[in-house]
Parts: sequence; structure tokens; C-alpha cells
Amino acid sequence: MKLLAIDTATEALSVSLAVEGGQIDRYFELDRGHSERVLPLVQEVLDEAGIALGALDAIAFGRGPGGFTGVRLAASVVQGLAFGVGIGVVPVSNLAAVARRIADEDPSLQQVLVANDARMREVYWAWFDVQPLFICLRGEERVSPPDEVAVDARPPGASWAAAGRGLRAWPDLASRCAVAGARVHPDVLPRAREILALARIQVEAGQVLDATEALPVYVRDRVAVPAL
Repeated sequence: MKLLAIDTATEALSVSLAVEGGQIDRYFELDRGHSERVLPLVQEVLDEAGIALGALDAIAFGRGPGGFTGVRLAASVVQGLAFGVGIGVVPVSNLAAVARRIADEDPSLQQVLVANDARMREVYWAWFDVQPLFICLRGEERVSPPDEVAVDARPPGASWAAAGRGLRAWPDLASRCAVAGARVHPDVLPRAREILALARIQVEAGQVLDATEALPVYVRDRVAVPAL
């Protein structure tokens, strides 16, 4: 399977390419400039692997939730690339990517709470159940003030972790998780590496979408509320 994954939903910019015989990963944390660097980075990993874009089986991307500009960027870039060469796309949750990364680092975990910084005094968050070969969203992805995150929404006695930059932005949330028994990982951002791993499962299950369906998921419906 030949898969490309792109993520620009946060301050991280990352690209991963899986081809026969290996995988190429690129990861950078940037204050700005994702739009200028993402396409050259894609071309860089394709050239290193000696493969043309049209030879890929699909292109995966972090579909959000995340920063509005970053999520739109990944969706539009992937849509353009995939449409141009006639291949499908695989949208992957950025929260799930963080959960997958933490679960890979600690196979003893049964649940992962992911809380990514959403700005505007809020976090994007969701609970995930960890299975031997995959992770499963429990409930739904949400955005809320950090004090509304359901830290105790887990089976009693479960081994769990809390991860994501939302924990670094809101130390009180990280403390609540630690007191409730979580292993806390406050510095983790989503990466294309885990997006690619999750996309592989979807491709194997035949869950590849048409390029026109490379759409962002914002979770947050309202960006501004007019003053009354």
C-alpha cells in the first residue's frame, strides 16, 4: 500500500509517506508558514521515495478539529492533489491521531482522553477506547471550556492517559486528569505519522472517499457571537 498523509491542523506541519519497504516522515512546529511549506514538503518525500503522486493508493489528511486556517489548508491541498491525479482521500480525526500516538507509546492503556487547544478559552476534546489494533471514539468530539471536559467519563479502574496541548494551555485541566489517575502528556500534537496509520485501516476496509469529499471538520459551529 502506498499512502501519503498530510497534517496542518495545529502549529505542527507534518507529512508522512508509506511505500513498499518503508516510511518517510517529516515533522516541524511552526508559528506560521504552513501554506508555503506543505507542497514542497510533499514533493520532497515523493522524490526521496522515487514515486509519483499518481502512483499512490490514496491521500490521508488531518480533517480536524483544529485551527480553522490549518484544517482548511490540509483539506484544500489534499483535494487538489487527489483530484489532479484521480485518487481517493481518507479524512482522519486529529484527536484520534493524538490518541493513537499515546496508545502506541503505552500499550497498557485502555482509554485516552485527548484535549487539544482550541483557542478562545476552549479545548477540542474526546474520549477514545484503545483496542489491540485500533482505537475507537467513545461518544463524540466536542469543544468546550476546559472546566467542562468530562474527566471522569471512563470505566472504573481503567488504565488511562490524558494527552494534547490543551493540557499545557490549561494546567488546571491537566491537574484534574492527574488527580483522577491519568498519565498526563501535555506536549503532544497530532502528526501525519499516526494519521497515516489510522488511514491504512480505513483503506484496507474500503473506506476511501472521492477527492470532492476532502472536507474539514471544525466541531466549533460559531466563531463569533454578536454583542447584544
